Amino acid sequence: MTIAGAFTFVMFVLACRTSWTAGLVFLACVGSLGFAGHLARWTLAIDEGSADMRAVSDAIRDGADGFFATQYGLISRLAGVTAVVIFFVYLFRATTPEQQEAGVSAFTMAMLTTVSFVSGALCSGVSGYVGMWVSVRANVRVASSARQGAREALTVALRAGGFAALTVVGMTVLGVTILFSIFSWLFSVGSPNGMSLHEIPLMLVGYGFGASFVALFAQLGGGIYTKAADVGADLVGKVEQGIPEDDPRNPAVIADLVGDNVGDCSARGADLFESIAAEVISAMILGATMAKNAGIEDATGFIMFPLVIHAMDCIVSACGIMSISETSNRREDPYKVLKGGYNVAISLAIVGFGFACRIMLMTEKHPYAWWWFYMCGLIGIACAYTFVFIAQYYTDYKFMPVRLIAEASTTGHGTNIIAGVGVGMESTAAPVIVISMAVISAYWCGNYSGITNTAGQPIGGLFGTAVATMGMLSTAAYVLTMDVFGPIADNAGGIVEMSDQPESVRDICDELDAVGNTTKATTKGYAIGSAALASFLLFSAYMDEVSAFTGKPFNQVDIAIPEVFIGGLLGSALVYLFSAWSITAVGRSAQEVVREVRRQFAERPGIMTYSEKPDYARCVAIVAASALREMVRPGALAVLSPIAVGVIFKNIGYATGQELLGAKAVAAFLMFATVAGILMALFLNTAGGAWDNAKKYIETGAHGGKGSEAHKAAVSGDTVGDPFKDTAGPSIHVLIKMLATITLVMAPMFLD
Repeated sequence: MTIAGAFTFVMFVLACRTSWTAGLVFLACVGSLGFAGHLARWTLAIDEGSADMRAVSDAIRDGADGFFATQYGLISRLAGVTAVVIFFVYLFRATTPEQQEAGVSAFTMAMLTTVSFVSGALCSGVSGYVGMWVSVRANVRVASSARQGAREALTVALRAGGFAALTVVGMTVLGVTILFSIFSWLFSVGSPNGMSLHEIPLMLVGYGFGASFVALFAQLGGGIYTKAADVGADLVGKVEQGIPEDDPRNPAVIADLVGDNVGDCSARGADLFESIAAEVISAMILGATMAKNAGIEDATGFIMFPLVIHAMDCIVSACGIMSISETSNRREDPYKVLKGGYNVAISLAIVGFGFACRIMLMTEKHPYAWWWFYMCGLIGIACAYTFVFIAQYYTDYKFMPVRLIAEASTTGHGTNIIAGVGVGMESTAAPVIVISMAVISAYWCGNYSGITNTAGQPIGGLFGTAVATMGMLSTAAYVLTMDVFGPIADNAGGIVEMSDQPESVRDICDELDAVGNTTKATTKGYAIGSAALASFLLFSAYMDEVSAFTGKPFNQVDIAIPEVFIGGLLGSALVYLFSAWSITAVGRSAQEVVREVRRQFAERPGIMTYSEKPDYARCVAIVAASALREMVRPGALAVLSPIAVGVIFKNIGYATGQELLGAKAVAAFLMFATVAGILMALFLNTAGGAWDNAKKYIETGAHGGKGSEAHKAAVSGDTVGDPFKDTAGPSIHVLIKMLATITLVMAPMFLD
């Protein structure tokens, strides 16, 4: 504690030396982490329930801890190799003219970028662990609270999710603030012979890449684990043996419940960490570039603005979480209760965003620029709210799309699949229209800010889109809270089922589980929307970086050049190949689980009569080994593809006399991969969530209820949708941002 206190004090002093803004952001993040600790203590003080409940919870915790340690051990080794590669890439590359003027050597840049990468990877891993740590402890407490009432159980799950969310967001902003402050101190920013403040954000790209690298492998490994166990448990347990979900007789049930934690909680924490890190760093780069080109002497406000907004995010999200009371005298729809907290957070964000714009983005030369950028932020906030509603409409069984899938289940398995694919494809249209309107509107609002370059041309458009992205992510902590709520509620339902609790308790947990499915689906829609906007920022930051290294304008990419068009085509193909490998990895792993569960039912007939106990550990071991083996191939494909495209086309350009062909081909690769990835992720996430809730709707008694032919068809649809919504879809969120961050880090390799 003494060492931690001393480190915190030193970092606070460094932050204050950089600017008063950095000091305030530092304090806000530390305060958020302290409040998260309060939520953790409150959650852990809740009763853990009966001995049977605790026994199931302990088995889930042991399985999750074991897989996490093994998975992150492998990820650490992969990250270590990548860090060495980054060091040597930067050691033998050129530096920017500004870095040369400041006396920064290639060795210094290599060390700093490698340290940034390792820091981002480490913090991303911690974020993943935090999500899992709270979920494996909160699940049994939610199950226990369900014996008292629905509101009590909901509050425990929500506050446990809030602990994970506030820790992740607080750590993300704190990490970037500390690195920014250290680099500013090392290079004497503000002194006569020191480096310009505009150059510091470009040094942080390694942090974003480290976060993306870990998040991708965490999402792949966790997604393969959770869905392989889920598919195996459902196919043999529900379809072949006719036993309920989470029945203790199913040998794969513990593996399934473990998967909820390592896939949905741990991986999502790392995913959000890298989303915010990538968005913050790209926005800082764009803000610094705009201020430099506009001749704004003090660029601190534009550079620090993203950090201020996300520090505010922690505060408004904490208010949203605490606005939901622990008890209620009347029965309410759990989703409406959660949405009420979101409305509180987003309302406070609207007010806070305006104050932040007025204080940070107003300059003497451009007194009304802050107002236009505030409009950009409001566009982003409205985009976030719209995305949440669109995702709810297509995945909640209160609305028509899911009910159409349920109705299609009455005529068989094939018609269920057809209806689900149709709903998934249809669901891509509305979000794309919303994204398109948001990007164009924010771009032109930014241009109307009055900020121009020396030639009098407006240059605020790109920063306007950055501010819109910040607006969309201004309540990210509350959205992650709702996301973590889902798997905690799912786990609680499994514990209640396995410990043979009364039917009334099961009904409460089933209702929370159904709401959790909707919140997971809505947060995935939110995540892909923010990924789309963040990728646009990262793409713009990549073009700025190429300009910084070459000293030449790099504002446009001509896809009529054959090699550039091929680069784009390869980017689109990457998304489909990556998705295919992710989905087939689940299929192969699930086959191993199916064979093992069938073997146990055949060799131990007493399992069905409760006279013999299944070997849960065997299924856990099979899924863990398979997930770790299968996650490497799609992950390596994602990391190596942009590097290969850039290096190959750089050499083609050298041979054919085409200037910067490697950088142009990579830019096209990024553009096409982003577009294809957005559409593919929307389809996979929505189709999977709709199939899942169509099954849940039938289980409420519609179309014959549990055990009916319609229910069996719905289970098949849910099985197909599992790797869609929990493996390939969420992994694409990370993929399109990681492609951008890796090209930012490796850009010097693609230059002539």
